[in-house]
Amino acid sequence: MNIQLPQGKQSWPECVGKTAEEAKQIILGDNAHLDVQLLPEDSIVTMDYRMDRVRVFHDENGIVKQAPNVA
Repeated sequence: MNIQLPQGKQSWPECVGKTAEEAKQIILGDNAHLDVQLLPEDSIVTMDYRMDRVRVFHDENGIVKQAPNVA
């Protein structure tokens, strides 16, 4: 069995405190091939792991409260 590990950056702690849209631009600036999803805090999401997906959770004001990471 050949397991492929994700390449490049895995987490973006520098996005905490920024707007979700700003965070998306930072993440895409690092890797334009990622699927960046902007989601309200406490959103229900699937538990599958995808190396090309980054979920950005934001509060009611659109501010990122936790570091986005590959999910």
